[in-house]
Amino acid sequence: MSKSRVTREDALAFHLEPTPGKFEIQATVPMTTQRDLSLAYSPGVAVPCEEIAANPELAYDYTNKGNLVAVISNGTAVLGLGNIGALGSKPVMEGKAVLFKRFADVNSIDIELDTEDPDAFCNAVRLMGPTFGGINLEDIKAPECFIIEQRLKEEMDIPVFHDDQHGTAVICAAGLLNALHLSGKKIEDVRIVVNGAGAAGIACIELIKSMGAKHDNCILCDTKGAIYQGRTEGMNQWKSAHAAKTKARTLEEAMVDADVFLGVSVKGAVTPEMVQSMADNPVIFAMANPDPEITPEDAHAVRVDAIVATGRSDYPNQVNNVLGFPYLFRGALDIHARRINDEMKIACAQALADLAREDVPDEVAMAYGRKLTFGRDYIIPTPFDPRLIHRIPTAVARAGMETGVARRPIVDMDGYEASLKSRMDPTASILRGIHARAKAAQSTVVFAEGDDPRVLRAAVLYQRSGLGRALVVGREADVKSKLEAEGLGDAVRELRVVNAANTDHLDTYKAFLYERLQRKGQDRQDIHRLASRDRHVFAALMLAHGHADGMVTGATRKSAHVLELINHVFDAQPKDGAAGISAILHKGKIVLLGDTLVHEWPDENDLADIAERGAAVARDLGLEPRVAFVSFSTFGYPVSERAEKMHQAPVVLDKRGVDFEYEGEMAVDVALNPRAQEAYPFSRLTGPANVLVVPARHSSSISVKLMQEMGDATVIGPILSGIDKPIQICSTGSTVNDILNMAVIAACKVG
Repeated sequence: MSKSRVTREDALAFHLEPTPGKFEIQATVPMTTQRDLSLAYSPGVAVPCEEIAANPELAYDYTNKGNLVAVISNGTAVLGLGNIGALGSKPVMEGKAVLFKRFADVNSIDIELDTEDPDAFCNAVRLMGPTFGGINLEDIKAPECFIIEQRLKEEMDIPVFHDDQHGTAVICAAGLLNALHLSGKKIEDVRIVVNGAGAAGIACIELIKSMGAKHDNCILCDTKGAIYQGRTEGMNQWKSAHAAKTKARTLEEAMVDADVFLGVSVKGAVTPEMVQSMADNPVIFAMANPDPEITPEDAHAVRVDAIVATGRSDYPNQVNNVLGFPYLFRGALDIHARRINDEMKIACAQALADLAREDVPDEVAMAYGRKLTFGRDYIIPTPFDPRLIHRIPTAVARAGMETGVARRPIVDMDGYEASLKSRMDPTASILRGIHARAKAAQSTVVFAEGDDPRVLRAAVLYQRSGLGRALVVGREADVKSKLEAEGLGDAVRELRVVNAANTDHLDTYKAFLYERLQRKGQDRQDIHRLASRDRHVFAALMLAHGHADGMVTGATRKSAHVLELINHVFDAQPKDGAAGISAILHKGKIVLLGDTLVHEWPDENDLADIAERGAAVARDLGLEPRVAFVSFSTFGYPVSERAEKMHQAPVVLDKRGVDFEYEGEMAVDVALNPRAQEAYPFSRLTGPANVLVVPARHSSSISVKLMQEMGDATVIGPILSGIDKPIQICSTGSTVNDILNMAVIAACKVG
């Protein structure tokens, strides 16, 4: 799998556009009429104020406190950057805040405190307590982080959690449970070496001891060697608590016959000789970032029986904090917890370990392009796993309730689990999934419009994201000057520019095209012009001859015109069963709409074809298709000959015996709204439709553009489905991101 490369320009552009920073605040209530404003502010707001003053618990009902976490740092230990100060750390803290939202639907805001004094820091955070449901401390150097967390835990009545300590410890513990299970060892028997006596190292050793590891079986090491009873040099109270009775004085000596190594230290701290000296079936968690203490390749070269995890996404078994902190806080917030205790952390670790032992859902396997099964290369779930959101918080909440830290215990746990499932935005996991599949496929995609700066930037991004190889159709000098104008002069060497003048295959392309078009009024001169001067046709010819795996076009010409040109090379007409399916993503919902590209006025047989194409695209995106034939009439009323074909199309599918749900004809609200569906208990749909088949191309075009303009929906497509090779046609208004998404869809061969 190819590694992605992020340049300084990419990173700065991402943080600058479309608006500076990574999130904004939006109102959740109407704010349009005078009455709305009177309720939101004066005088209506006085009523909940009085209620909360009389009963503070009601703050969780009438304000956002119950789903609001502060990410707080002073920037003294920013990962990989050191002490860069409060303001310098702000982009990291904003990033953490959006991870809370993305993975567990927890609202979060970043706060950077400009002080290195633990007293001033604690006072500032404590005074903000009424605002938040929880505090996530981040990137504070040791030993101040221990003092700060301990004090705030004692002084505040909401969860205070230092993720650099406990987040790492929880994921590490989850992986360790499974690694020991696979190697047939018990935690109370094994000898464990922890290298790195900072925040994460001490949290790891404390958590595994609370899970049953024996004190003298755990040796903590720092830059000066093993921390043994009687050592005085470079000690503090937190290290002293873990001083072991041992003869070992160096990391090398501690590693002899050790069963487990946990590293939160520096690149290269562990040598192959140290790994060689470990016990049978050693467990090695080399979690230094960005480079591990020892690479999995080097560890396996000397010990094939080793189980290895790292902090990196390009190796198996990634110890990734995003598997922990969002779900720990989700569970803690939902029981209005006073704190996050060890039992809740252990419950989180155990739930993660249990999840990795279960069959992996198809969408996760699709995202990785390979089947994941519990074993030495899969001991920790992946961040893609859609079960995390409803499995981990329930385990955390249950542990919090059992240990008495819940202010408001959950009565209906099944209902709670169902509510967690509905919180997650399926669009995010779908997009992540197709990106991961593209990365695994490593397809060569040809971008037909190399004279457009948006297309060039998308091609550069495609390649730098490690998704595969990008070819652009254009003239070298033109591509070079346009990239330089975009501040991407260094990308000139990375992209391969293709055209009729630099290909060896032009004669082959022309012969192929002449064979197809000679009886359609095209002579050899016409063929030469098409093949050598039209970039859409040239790119399609490359694809037809296997000189690329997929194609993206349409950013500079209307899609109907582009489709005409592509039909010179491929059979992509209504009679060929082709259809355009657009994905509409809005407020956590995804609906596919067809046909948005090929059929002008489909009959019932065409509509049935479109339904099959839409269902195929849905499955490619990881959705179980539910197809609705939509019209202005619902099940025959009002009667109209215009709606008759929508009534007949399901009958055509009945005869074909397809393997997906479908129903029609029906109005859009009956297709999408569960409450409206209740009026039609005979409907064959088991839930809201996710594929809508519309009567004609004009209605699909109006629907998509109306959602884009009025609803601010994201539209991917139209995804051209039902032809031999992956060709994706963007719209002329596409952004760089839209074009990149279409390239990814082509790379994954969706549809």
